[in-house]
Amino acid sequence: MKSQDILLLLKLVSLGHRISGPNSGAAKGIPDDWRGWAVAAGAEASPAPAPEDPYALRALAEATGISKSELSGVLRRCMAVGLAKPDRKTGRPQANTKALNEFIAYGLKYVFPAKPGPMVRGIPTAHAAPVLSGRLLSGGDDIYVWEDAEGNAKGQRVEPLFKSVPIAVRRDPELYAMLALVDAIRLGQERESALAKKLLEQHLRGTA
Repeated sequence: MKSQDILLLLKLVSLGHRISGPNSGAAKGIPDDWRGWAVAAGAEASPAPAPEDPYALRALAEATGISKSELSGVLRRCMAVGLAKPDRKTGRPQANTKALNEFIAYGLKYVFPAKPGPMVRGIPTAHAAPVLSGRLLSGGDDIYVWEDAEGNAKGQRVEPLFKSVPIAVRRDPELYAMLALVDAIRLGQERESALAKKLLEQHLRGTA
């Protein structure tokens, strides 16, 4: 299994929610100021509309930053281990959210551990991201970020699950929220990890 597999699975979760019943970010507990980067003047302030077929390899590649040639391998791996399955009606790939939740909650930090690095400018993640900010009495003095020149925070660098994560989250508030929660689990701090697991399960089940 590779780290980009988790990125794609979470994107499939977000896509499924958007297609089955589009909800605003606020309805999913995602604040309006969810962006962790500078938005250029005149730029689109809301997530881009879904392409005609968001499950086409080209659309998935654009949405995740995973190349089309690599996506086929990602889907094969996820299907083989039961983390993805075809939809019974459409045949489109969908995440097995129960299995995905179990893997992220109990195994991910051992397979893809995160270790804070030097201070850099970037996009807030883990307890510093909007999805967790304000939900803890104290997130500690350390801020964690994915290094990005357009990020709006300075903190300790955390290697994202996959190199394209800072780009992939830019127009998908739920994907940003889920990946930030995943980082809180990867970093392994008890309070943050426990809350992140609870919130991530809600996102995966579509009840956030």
